[in-house]
Amino acid sequence: MFVRAYLRASTTEQDAQRARAQLDAFAADRGLSIAAWYVENESGSKLARPELFRLLRDARPGDMILVEQVDRLSRLTSEDWETLKGEIASRKLRVVALDLPTSWIMATKEADPFTARMFEAVNAMMLDTLAAVARKDYEDRRRRQEQGQAKAKLEGRYRGRPEDTKRNASIAGMLDKGMSWSQIQDATGCSRATIAKIAKRAA
Repeated sequence: MFVRAYLRASTTEQDAQRARAQLDAFAADRGLSIAAWYVENESGSKLARPELFRLLRDARPGDMILVEQVDRLSRLTSEDWETLKGEIASRKLRVVALDLPTSWIMATKEADPFTARMFEAVNAMMLDTLAAVARKDYEDRRRRQEQGQAKAKLEGRYRGRPEDTKRNASIAGMLDKGMSWSQIQDATGCSRATIAKIAKRAA
């Protein structure tokens, strides 16, 4: 069984590697080692995440996807969550999340077939529940943010997030040199949306 750890943060200002030590400790406590790490700064509300789908392409039946929390894997709409679940199921992968104790049995080979099947059913239900909670939390935060911005605009206080001009100039230079978007992401830690915006600006 290969353990593939997935780490995600929503923005480049956040540290996607923050939970790495926790995942390492969880695996070590169960006599496992993490064979591959997949790290990205992308919104969990997006289905199209390069590192997540690289993980899915790399994985083989029986492999484990290890995450800190279910919301690292999904803040998706119900339709997109069903799509991602289908991808995971079709590859016969196990999802283990540190915030979902019912999934921890998936990190051991000791369970008998009946117990394993029972926990798989319970785990699937809990995954759906936590994915739905994560989506609601995302929508609630977005709504509060929009309400706050609207109020600030009415009061003449809203200026938006200041642009990181130094970083963006560096990205523009990399694009001019013909570097791929993946290479630029690795070098700067920015999102593909940021690269797309700068590429469009230069077009």
